[in-house]
Amino acid sequence: MEKSKRIVIALGGNALGNTLPEQMKAVKITSRAIVDLIEEGCEVVVVHGNGPQVGMINNAMTALSREDPSQPNTPLSVCVAMSQAYIGYDLQNALREELYNRNIYNIPVATMVTQMRVDENDPAFLNPSKPIGHFMTLEQAKVAEEKYGYIIKEDSGRGYRRVVASPKPAEIIELGAIRTLVDSGQLVIACGGGGIPVMLKGNHLRGASAVIDKDHASCLLAEELDADYLIILTAVEKVAINFKKPDEKQLDDISVEEAQRYIKEGHFAPGSMLPKVEASVRFASSKPGRTALITLLEKAKDGINGKTGTRIHL
Repeated sequence: MEKSKRIVIALGGNALGNTLPEQMKAVKITSRAIVDLIEEGCEVVVVHGNGPQVGMINNAMTALSREDPSQPNTPLSVCVAMSQAYIGYDLQNALREELYNRNIYNIPVATMVTQMRVDENDPAFLNPSKPIGHFMTLEQAKVAEEKYGYIIKEDSGRGYRRVVASPKPAEIIELGAIRTLVDSGQLVIACGGGGIPVMLKGNHLRGASAVIDKDHASCLLAEELDADYLIILTAVEKVAINFKKPDEKQLDDISVEEAQRYIKEGHFAPGSMLPKVEASVRFASSKPGRTALITLLEKAKDGINGKTGTRIHL
């Protein structure tokens, strides 16, 4: 019998929606695409983003501390943990329901609240640049800087926002537990939002004011689980060079060397496609036979079967 393909899927924001009602609807569509892959005989591990959700939680916790001075401000690492739990709750229930709808009863679904160690000397901490939370006036920004110690930057003429570092993931703390669950045949949701950012101080894990890119976290998890595929699901069917220009070209099947050349030539936007291609290159480079795929959620099954998407390999 042919060995099952082990796949780590990184779900983009479009797979989860931007509000609680949107998320309830989105996870049902997302679950159908994931269970399609399971029916193809794949072992699947799910990682998801949390951009809108962690911002919403951060805003709510900040509002609470303003309304009730006895309530301390909630650390960003705790907000990430909250987002992992409530996204996981919706997603695992939708996946369980979809599995049962297809008479698949032998695959339990579990969400692992996952911590991700980051390096305190990561250069990202020297230049925080990831916006999070609501827009503020200059006056509100000054209060946030003084009261909470936030780093605030002006955002494209739209107001002021808190910015935090986005360091690279260094170690998945709960990796052993995740591996055990995956090896036992469970459908695992892990490293949500890139993982809860923590720093190691002796034996103590201390939360960090940071957000970790979920594509880089997915790459690390895929490497550690010895996955065959890393699938990064996004808003486009294929990666393109010369994007939105007259000579735009969609990419089907490219080597790591080609992808690295396109990165150096500046074809990919830093805040969107660049981390996806970088993570894909790292995964595909990590071991012969590993393939990264970037495509639309609803095209994941076709992508695995070589019919669409951008595939990156050695």
